[in-house]
Amino acid sequence: MTINEKQVGCSNCKGTKIFIEKNDEEVARAYLYFIQNDLRSERYGLMEDLFVDESLRGRGIGTKLIKKIIRLAKEYDCYKLICTSRYENEKVHAIYERLGFKDHGKEFRIDF
Repeated sequence: MTINEKQVGCSNCKGTKIFIEKNDEEVARAYLYFIQNDLRSERYGLMEDLFVDESLRGRGIGTKLIKKIIRLAKEYDCYKLICTSRYENEKVHAIYERLGFKDHGKEFRIDF
């Protein structure tokens, strides 16, 4: 399976969607957004919406997507890469930690 890339974003946000299609249907994806604020000159990356179709899980596809996101964040000179995950996704947490991510706290959000 080939990992595809597509630029996403709008006038004030830039990102990349990486995805895998099977029979013209998206079966895996992740997004990398580039964020910069006035506290640092470097930008950082935010990985979001990692998904692998249930029928394809356990084959290393998620790991390949995450490694691709890490490479892209480095290519774009990000000084850090952040990802979020729900507490119950322990398998994903283990993958993140195996790839070098550290548990760095909690995420809080409000839905509108």
